[in-house]
Amino acid sequence: MFVTGDTYGQEPGGQELGASVGEQGGAEALQLPRNQILCGDSLVLLSSLPSGTVDLVLTSPPYFRQRDYGGGIGNETSLKDYLEVLLNIFGHCVRLLKPTGSLVINIGDKYAHRGLMLIPYRFAVAAMERFPVRLVNAITWVKRNPTPRHFRRRLVSSTEPFFHFVISDAYQYFPESFLCQTKPPDATRRGKRIGQRYFRLIESSTLTPDQKAQARLALENAIAEVRRGEIQDFRMKIRGIHSVPFGGREGGRNIHLERDGFTVIRMHGARLKRDVIETPVESLKGCPHRAVFPEAVVTEFIRLLTRPGDVVLDPFLGSGTTAVAAKRLNRHYLGVDINPDYCDYARRRLAGVALQTSLLDVTLP
Repeated sequence: MFVTGDTYGQEPGGQELGASVGEQGGAEALQLPRNQILCGDSLVLLSSLPSGTVDLVLTSPPYFRQRDYGGGIGNETSLKDYLEVLLNIFGHCVRLLKPTGSLVINIGDKYAHRGLMLIPYRFAVAAMERFPVRLVNAITWVKRNPTPRHFRRRLVSSTEPFFHFVISDAYQYFPESFLCQTKPPDATRRGKRIGQRYFRLIESSTLTPDQKAQARLALENAIAEVRRGEIQDFRMKIRGIHSVPFGGREGGRNIHLERDGFTVIRMHGARLKRDVIETPVESLKGCPHRAVFPEAVVTEFIRLLTRPGDVVLDPFLGSGTTAVAAKRLNRHYLGVDINPDYCDYARRRLAGVALQTSLLDVTLP
């Protein structure tokens, strides 16, 4: 096993963040190594790490029979064997999680006999059947620049799923830090267009004249609230035009629709946090790894699920993107990969990464 790491600070007890397990003595030998790259088989190395010590496992294992990564998982002769190896490693990741931790895994799909194999979803179902995990979200990564290919009988694949698993209801979650770089629409730039389509819908509706007058007044008030910055946005539903609301608040809205002929739904605070991340596919000059994990996507998950000082583990580190993003955001990292060339490249990338303090991060108490 080869161990590489870099030291960029100390823990409160004085232990260097880059100190390896082998360099620590006595009881400290059981502590999780931090800010290191362990070069070797993930299944072997993860089995030697202490339980309940990781805040976030964030990884993208080699896809099934897609590329040659220089050995390791992905070269199995059958999908059953591939999933079994992957599930064994997943089991160790579950064991390593703290009760407040999360596990995010991205798995690519593959075509066989002119049809998708649904590999990511087969894995997700098998993981929930075998381990005490719960699937919080299946986040869709939309690639803005997918590989330009033309098929006569199918569309170009431009999305991949990221599955967010947890082992308890106590998992850390900071949605205010997720996709916070995406600016909400500016009401001043929308000018006179705010809500105008609702005026036209009111006039074309089957509401009574009194109901139309009340709907116009309510709409004007909602528009004024947006322009004053009191609400972020709003939606209006009109009886006979829009579908009946459903969900946790359907009672009140349905009553308004039946009694008044309309209802106004006000949106306060930031924009809705959707389960979609849109970024370009990334590439790195001189990188030996053929499928680079997008740092923009990794960054969003680290902000969503961890605090500064937490530990982020990637058991398939590849080019080192998870460790790079963790270091940039002042988190501890631990990476594992079986390919020595990838480990060396990741170490060089990390050596050139500086810490940054972001106001978007959740601060420690």
